[in-house]
Amino acid sequence: MKKAAATRLSILQKAFELIYTKGYQTTSIDDIIATTQVTKGAFYYHFKTKDEMGVAIINEILKPTLSDSFIRPLQKGQNPLTSIYNSMYELLMKNEFLKVEYGCPASNFTQEMTPWNADFNKVLKELTHQWAKEMTTTIENGKKNGFIRKDIDAKQVTLFVMSGYWGIRNFGKLENSKKVYLSYLKQLKNYLETLK
Repeated sequence: MKKAAATRLSILQKAFELIYTKGYQTTSIDDIIATTQVTKGAFYYHFKTKDEMGVAIINEILKPTLSDSFIRPLQKGQNPLTSIYNSMYELLMKNEFLKVEYGCPASNFTQEMTPWNADFNKVLKELTHQWAKEMTTTIENGKKNGFIRKDIDAKQVTLFVMSGYWGIRNFGKLENSKKVYLSYLKQLKNYLETLK
């Protein structure tokens, strides 16, 4: 990796860590420059604005990381109900990237930025739609293969599971504890059983 590309990636990674802990709007460019230890000129060489950098964080840091954590687990295993439950369990209880005290970074960006910034709205919508599409496909395949009842609406199930995930992430953030996740996981398992 060339020096300029390495510097850019370092800015994105360190800025992401800072934004994830402090929030996007309360993190200034000066905070980012102090954390990354690059000059203001180097920052503006790579990004015209803070928002351009924020969109790059979503595209270049969050998308690949969340794809590994949210999408690929749904593609594993034969039984989609087991895959959905296991992926939620891994995300909530074992994932090292997602910290209980800071919630879900995609959800945080969505709450903070999409009402005011069309660029953030676009890239976060793409990220969310990718996850929703994969989960819906997984459920549809489960219907075809006899794991899930034919009358189940895959899109409604997807919306319900994803909404529950984002909601429980916020409760975890409020409580600063993974204990609240256990209630969600128990009820999720019960719900998934009703789809058979």
